[in-house]
Amino acid sequence: MKEPLFLSSVMQEKIWGGTRLHEVFGYDLPSEKIGEYWAISAHPHGVSTVKNGTYKGWKLDELWGKHRELFGNAKGDVFPLLTKILDAEDWLSVQVHPDDAYGLEHEGELGKTECWYVIDAEEGAEIIYGHHAKSREELRQMIEQGEWENLLTKVPVKKGDFFYVPSGTMHAIGKGIMILETQQSSDTTYRVYDFDRPDDNGNLRELHIEQSIDVMTIPAATPDLAIQQEKIGQSLITTFVENEFFNVSKWDINEELTLDLTADYTLASVLEGEGSIQIEENTWNIGKGDHFILPNEVKKITLTGKLSLIVSSAGE
Repeated sequence: MKEPLFLSSVMQEKIWGGTRLHEVFGYDLPSEKIGEYWAISAHPHGVSTVKNGTYKGWKLDELWGKHRELFGNAKGDVFPLLTKILDAEDWLSVQVHPDDAYGLEHEGELGKTECWYVIDAEEGAEIIYGHHAKSREELRQMIEQGEWENLLTKVPVKKGDFFYVPSGTMHAIGKGIMILETQQSSDTTYRVYDFDRPDDNGNLRELHIEQSIDVMTIPAATPDLAIQQEKIGQSLITTFVENEFFNVSKWDINEELTLDLTADYTLASVLEGEGSIQIEENTWNIGKGDHFILPNEVKKITLTGKLSLIVSSAGE
C-alpha cells in the first residue's frame, strides 16, 4: 500500500534547552532541559522509528539500508537529511560547521550545511549570523582577546523568518527562539564560544578553536535567497532554498490542495493546524507535531484542512 511513514523520534537534552516542545507540540519530555527533537533522523546519535503501516517498528537507517526502493534513485551510504525542532531557552554556543571534505577527513562524517525556519521568537530575540573578521589572523586575534561584541554579527528575528546557514558560517540561535532546522545528517559542531557557562557539573564545555578557524568562511558571506511563492487556489507554496544539499519549502494549506510529487522522497513536518492527507483511496489524519516521509512510490497527494508544513527533499 502506498502510505506515509509516520515517525517517532529522539529527544536530546541540552544545557540551553527547556520545556516548550511539550507546551507547543504536546511531546512527552524526559527532562526539563530538552533542546532538540530529532524529528526525522537516521543519524546514529538519534534514529527515528516508523510507527505505522507496513514498516511499523523499523528504524529509518534500516529502511535506507534494506529498502532503498522507498527512496527512489537516492545514492549514498547514509540517509542525507536530518530534521530537528530546537527550543532555545538560552543561547546556544557560538559555533561553525565544516564542509563535507573537512568533515569526512577529520570527523568521519558529512559536513553540515543547515537552514532554519523560525517557528516562534520572543520579542527582541536575536541570532548570531556571521562575523566581522577580515582575515584568519584577525579572527584568531579577536577570539583570543575575547572581542565578542566586535567580532559577532547579531540579527533580530521574528516568527516566520528563514535563514540559510552554509558550512563555514559563524552562528548561534538566541534565547527565546524555536526553530525547525533542516540539515545534512551530521552531528559535527565546532564551538567557538560558550559564554563561559558551566554545565551541571560545574565544568565548561569543550571549545574547538583551531578547527573553527580552519573551517570558517572569511570574510563572512550572507547568502542571497531567491524565495519564491506560488498561490494554488486558497493555498500557498513558499520555496525557500533549492541547492545541492536540500530543497526546503513551506506549504500553507487552506481547504484542499492536490500536488504531484517529483522528488525521490519527501520529508514533511506539520507546524500548525490539522487536516488529512489522501493517497489514492486511503486517508490519514495529520496534525501539529506530526513528522512523516512520503516514499518514492507516492506520486500524488491531496491535503485537506488548515495546515502549515515545512517540507524538504534531498538536493541533486
